[in-house]
Amino acid sequence: MTQTPIQAERQVRLEPSGRTFTVIPGETVLEAAIRQGVGLPYGCRNGACGACKGSLKSGSLAYGDHQERAITEAEKAAGKALTCCTKPLTDIVLEIRELAGLKDLAIRTLPARVEKIEKPAEDVAILYLKLPASERLQFLAGQYIDILMKGGVRRSYSMANPPHDDTHLQLHVRRTPGGAFSRYVFEEMKERAIIRFEGPLGGFYLREDSDKPMILVAGGTGFAPIKAVIEHAFHKGVDRQMVLYWGARSLADLYLPELPVKWQQEHGNFTFIPVLSDPLPADGWAGRTGFVHQAVLDDFPSLAGYQVYACGAPAMTDIARKTFVEERGLPDDEFYCDAFTSAPPAPPPA
Repeated sequence: MTQTPIQAERQVRLEPSGRTFTVIPGETVLEAAIRQGVGLPYGCRNGACGACKGSLKSGSLAYGDHQERAITEAEKAAGKALTCCTKPLTDIVLEIRELAGLKDLAIRTLPARVEKIEKPAEDVAILYLKLPASERLQFLAGQYIDILMKGGVRRSYSMANPPHDDTHLQLHVRRTPGGAFSRYVFEEMKERAIIRFEGPLGGFYLREDSDKPMILVAGGTGFAPIKAVIEHAFHKGVDRQMVLYWGARSLADLYLPELPVKWQQEHGNFTFIPVLSDPLPADGWAGRTGFVHQAVLDDFPSLAGYQVYACGAPAMTDIARKTFVEERGLPDDEFYCDAFTSAPPAPPPA
């Protein structure tokens, strides 16, 4: 659909809550919701992950850039819509699940000092960011921040620390070819460097109002927000069963292997299952192999009574959602996902 500029404010009414808010010219539905403290689900904010999907009950929307994997033409025809890349052409009614946990969190832009850099693997760096002494970031375990770089470039990284352990914000950065921020981290960044960020962002966090057992699926550095969720659960005394499947290529890619092993030793309700897709002969690996989502399918004939928290590359999270829901009976609204989508290209120089 061709995007048409909005000339006037439009009203959005949410179902089933009945809550309303306004969208001003130039805003997407999601931007307007965030500005007014309305807790809508979202992830990437650039039309790549599909986490912000709802059902358009009335009115019309204009789409901006988005990826086919986030919403198909068939889904649009069936009334599905993304909030992160659409602008209302009329007043609209949208059926979507509101997230009560997000409504009281202020999104802020803050500076931080790089206090420490660790490199537990050749292509993974752990950054410890220190906020100014007078500042504290309120966030939910599993959320992310946007690093603000020159020229309007943003790069999103999940916080690996839980909210109660906020002396430093901890980011897990994988070196990626052509990655603007990861190149800086691995080639130029020094301790005491100052960066700016915006946050907290995202609708991926622990649903504490449930008593369902949890399956947590991490791919690579998708371990970062999963780590925050697990440590928060331990801190809050959550006694639900938790099973962590951490998938990686080879042994070295399980860059903090001792940590979930320690959790398993200390907590009777926690189980750790590492899964390697391509172990090296030198690894001497005798554990689980293959794709991490398949390990879950192999272990659970039914997921009907579970919650799943999955984080990693879209190829993994997409197939996990599809197979867990269609083949194992997981309720679609009990699959919580943070897909590490590709960043949009940097804007051209002005």
